[in-house]
Amino acid sequence: MNKLYTTILLILLLIGSTKTTSAQGNNFIVISGTVLGQDDKLPLPGVTVTIKNTVSGTSTNSAGQFELRTRAKFPFTLVISSVGFQTQEFLIENADSKLNIELVTQTQLGKEVVVTASRVEESILKSPVAIEKLDIRAIRESPAPSFYDALENVKGVQMTTSSITFKVPNTRGFNIPNNFRFVQLVDGVDMQAGTLGVPLGNAIGPTELDIASVEITPGAASALYGMNAINGMANLITKSPFLYQGLSVYQKSGINHLGGTGRELSNLSETAIRYAKAFNNKFAFKVNLSYMRGTDWVSDTRTNQNPNNLNTANPSFPELNADADNPAYDAWNKYGDDNGSNAVTLTGLSIPGRTGSQSIIVRRTGYFEKDVVQPTVDNLKFDAALHYRFGDNAELSYGYRFGKLDGLFQRGNKIQMDNVNVQNHKLELKGSNYFIKSYLSVENTGDSYNIKPLVDNLDITSGGTNSVWGAKYRTALQNALNNGTPLAEALRIGRAAADAGRVEPGTPQFNALKSQIIKINNWDHGAVIPGAPATGGAFLTQRSRTYHTDAQWDLSEKVKIFDLLIGADARVYEVIPDGNNFVDFSRPIAERTTPLADGSFGNNVYYKKFGSFAQVTKTFFDEKLKLFGSVRLDYNPEFDPKLNPRIAAVYTLAQKHNFRASFQNGYRFPALFEAISYVNNGNIRRVGGLSYINNGLNYLDNSYTLASINAFNAAVNRSVAGGATTNAAALQNRDLLEVTNLGETRPERINSFEVGYKSVLLENKLVVDIDAYINEYEGFLGQVEVAVPYRAGSNLTQQVTVGTDEAVLAVVQANRNNQQVRYRVYTNAKNQYTNYGSSLGLTYNFYQKFTIAGNVNYNDITENKNRDVFVTGFNTPNWATNLSFGNREIVKNLGFNIGWRWQESFLWESPLVNGTVPAFHSFDAQVTYKVPQAKANIKLGGTNIFNRNYVQYAGGPTLGGLYYLALTFDGLLN
Repeated sequence: MNKLYTTILLILLLIGSTKTTSAQGNNFIVISGTVLGQDDKLPLPGVTVTIKNTVSGTSTNSAGQFELRTRAKFPFTLVISSVGFQTQEFLIENADSKLNIELVTQTQLGKEVVVTASRVEESILKSPVAIEKLDIRAIRESPAPSFYDALENVKGVQMTTSSITFKVPNTRGFNIPNNFRFVQLVDGVDMQAGTLGVPLGNAIGPTELDIASVEITPGAASALYGMNAINGMANLITKSPFLYQGLSVYQKSGINHLGGTGRELSNLSETAIRYAKAFNNKFAFKVNLSYMRGTDWVSDTRTNQNPNNLNTANPSFPELNADADNPAYDAWNKYGDDNGSNAVTLTGLSIPGRTGSQSIIVRRTGYFEKDVVQPTVDNLKFDAALHYRFGDNAELSYGYRFGKLDGLFQRGNKIQMDNVNVQNHKLELKGSNYFIKSYLSVENTGDSYNIKPLVDNLDITSGGTNSVWGAKYRTALQNALNNGTPLAEALRIGRAAADAGRVEPGTPQFNALKSQIIKINNWDHGAVIPGAPATGGAFLTQRSRTYHTDAQWDLSEKVKIFDLLIGADARVYEVIPDGNNFVDFSRPIAERTTPLADGSFGNNVYYKKFGSFAQVTKTFFDEKLKLFGSVRLDYNPEFDPKLNPRIAAVYTLAQKHNFRASFQNGYRFPALFEAISYVNNGNIRRVGGLSYINNGLNYLDNSYTLASINAFNAAVNRSVAGGATTNAAALQNRDLLEVTNLGETRPERINSFEVGYKSVLLENKLVVDIDAYINEYEGFLGQVEVAVPYRAGSNLTQQVTVGTDEAVLAVVQANRNNQQVRYRVYTNAKNQYTNYGSSLGLTYNFYQKFTIAGNVNYNDITENKNRDVFVTGFNTPNWATNLSFGNREIVKNLGFNIGWRWQESFLWESPLVNGTVPAFHSFDAQVTYKVPQAKANIKLGGTNIFNRNYVQYAGGPTLGGLYYLALTFDGLLN
């Protein structure tokens, strides 16, 4: 027998004769048995026993016993499986069968079965596209502290950690913390929060005790799963209460912040409990509850993203080149110092050694992120499910899921999530070859707030508007210069004078003002926008409901010449207007952000999409060649219908070399926030991409781009320093202004080509998995900032036409607040983008149970010669790799695993933060000890065990070491 494998001889004893009994007029069979391990003759609990091609199934109890009731007709096939062992099948031919079967079950590499790649069960080796799977054992043996953290070690996956409670995976480039392009499903339910636009799979998804497996498909999956899955998807599958019964308890305690992260040493705790019970293979239920609490990672990187050589700073003054001397300094994790609404130009300065009137750009002082966010976060999860089987091919279930979380995430700005809660209600009927399900997701952002308007309004309330603050700054600066003070020091004196009276972090005055602002649902400030609150607000109150229905039917048994799978889905988003982020667009522009007499902000807003697909599969040449063809039609009433085809082929050579190739075309409709947002912030209004929002605002065709306005104002300042008047300088440099000319927003499009190879070699010791891809993106969705010019003295009520002298003068920096309305618009890129890459994964079981595994991933993007209207943000390292070394049982009941992760530095670009993310590497490790008599598992481990602090994206938190001890009791009371 091959020494590679751990070989266990199982004896399946079907105790007693098979009995036939009458139930409700129909005969049913009761099959009972016991599963033992031959080596130690001990019962094996948790072994799954199912009837092939039905929904009927059960699992062995703590004594290794099972009882399965069925109305299946003879002959039928009994399938026996256990995680990590080869699935075995046995034919039951008649009611008199007495089985006494010895099963040899071996641990084998590459034997996993997956469903996500083609929406039907298939061998992972013969999947038509790249797919990765983590089963229960892989999750348990991972050096990661949770199943979700384990995804970071999967081939092709780039993890973005915004908070302890909030992590988002991505594959194949164009990474963002709120990932619209990567879908997360939990038992078929989309985990994306509607208005927040972020996938919350780790925050409201399964607990550590209820996860059965995770399947990840890198790259486009929209041909089968709909419009949003163009960068890939993660399918989280939970445990069936029929197959996993009993009481399970989980307790994890840990520590983090061991130095260099910006916070003191802190405790982290997570507790989970699961109970499931089945009755006569007819009715089953399960209940899950978990609670996690800890001190969050903190974002406090002070890298300057506005060095003095840029035209948004002061390149004409080289004495200000040092960051400490740069008055336009813009730190990664400082807010209120940005270019969009916090840049102030001090004009008419007389600077010794320079002739003429001088201008200097300064930024408001702002506040660091760590001073305005919550250090302590928690995450509560609860879910329950009821299942009822009508027969062998019909199972009805109702599931309820609730999640509440705190944490931070980054969209256009940073959002402090506080008591965000999402509820799911799901009703599903399924059989062996069909399902139909409907679910409702209810979203409420609780007590959350937006950091950007919070900081702006703290500054304005206690330090004055930009004009007031700038006047104080200019006076003190000029006085210091007149007294012979060097420019850099004079600027510091000017800032101190302008900031006099500003509330300081940690003081009672600061805390009181912050507490007031974060409870107000209007981000405008009364000193800037007439009628707005005197302190301004930052409260984020967003509520939505998502209604979804989808169905699938496998018609392969009815269509004999090929396998046929069909399906359809419908989704409706219902957004409740809050007057600040989402509004009723049927109301007049001037009234959209004011409440009606009943306190509401108008009618609810609806956003809809519908789709259907068909997939044909056919094998040739004794099943050596398998061809796949699918087509999906998606429709959103705001856009033309879109067709998404996919063709793929898998060829098996010499029974073990599996070659695959695929092409698919996919589209992505704008997400809710991209489509219909209308953020009420007087400094910069963020608007969705649907064309009707532009009506009356005219930012699509009567505006200038912010990038050109910055270049224009830098040139104006130089001309004024040369002796020109401001108006003359503006008209002289008007050619630098770029008219926006944005078209109507359309769905993103991707053409994706992929090839790959997968095999198990060296007598089943080595798994090789390699893939390569090329993606072509057209109409890439992003944000561009523009300014609409208004007539002087009109109080922003009369627009002027771009290109006229009046429009040119309106965009001079001095007229920022009284003659410009700025918009950050979701729109399509004008260029086509091509990215490409490859991944290699190896798993080698080289001696007994010792295994070494690793992957290396390469991703890149071609450069375009022409500048686009916005920066797309590839945000992905060219090279990244993972290695692991472990033995699940180096001695009896004791195993270990060590992981190493590295990625090179890369450029991160986003509307909030731009800069280079440094390269990093880290080690994770765990030791696991099993106590079979107590049904317990003890896991001692750590991530980033050498505490080498790093960040995963620009503006993200500093991640340090996390050390933990986890204790799991599984299968009690079974």
